[in-house]
Amino acid sequence: MIMRLSCLAIGYACGLFQTSYILGRMYGIDIRKHGSGNAGTTNMLRTLGTKAGLITFFGDVMKTIVAVIICLSIFYRKEVNPEMLQLIKMYAAAGTILGHNFPFYLGFKGGKGIASTAGWIIMTDPYMVAIGLVVFFGIFCTTHYVSLGSICLYITFFIEVVIMGALRLGSFADITTPIAIECDVITGLLCAMAIYRHRENIVRLINHNEKKTYLFKNKGEKAQ
Repeated sequence: MIMRLSCLAIGYACGLFQTSYILGRMYGIDIRKHGSGNAGTTNMLRTLGTKAGLITFFGDVMKTIVAVIICLSIFYRKEVNPEMLQLIKMYAAAGTILGHNFPFYLGFKGGKGIASTAGWIIMTDPYMVAIGLVVFFGIFCTTHYVSLGSICLYITFFIEVVIMGALRLGSFADITTPIAIECDVITGLLCAMAIYRHRENIVRLINHNEKKTYLFKNKGEKAQ
């Protein structure tokens, strides 16, 4: 229990590095008062352009990776309990996403945690990274809806965790059933939270008035 709470706390501390807010301040704005009001990659991309959006994405991905590495260096000892590897990653990533979504010093008003989740996927299993890239960019490049791609990415990740844990595949090969179930619960709760935080986007998708996002403006085409 101490390990789990410690990983959550370390992750939360790393998640407090609000890339979009910090970068926005460098541009002289509070990103939460522009565009959608969300402190995340998509709003930065729409408000300040591709470069700012990519920097925000990279920063939010890296803070999860850093949190996981810190926690692994402190708590993981292969000779003691190798199955704890995935749990440490899970709790460190969960803490980071919570810190990103609910930063106390910004009135608990942060982002939606998708870029931070991408860092979690990277640290979980390389096969998940490949599948995640296909799912997200396949949807985004055909529809230009970041929200739809993000929701599908999270659902896919949850399904992968459940299947790989149950069948002991890849990086889940050494875990026991109780640990696999715990990983399923953590991922399921975060997936549900991500979908809930996208509830307004879902309504707009249903009503066909969700904004599209373009990485680059084409000639004669204005990014929405």
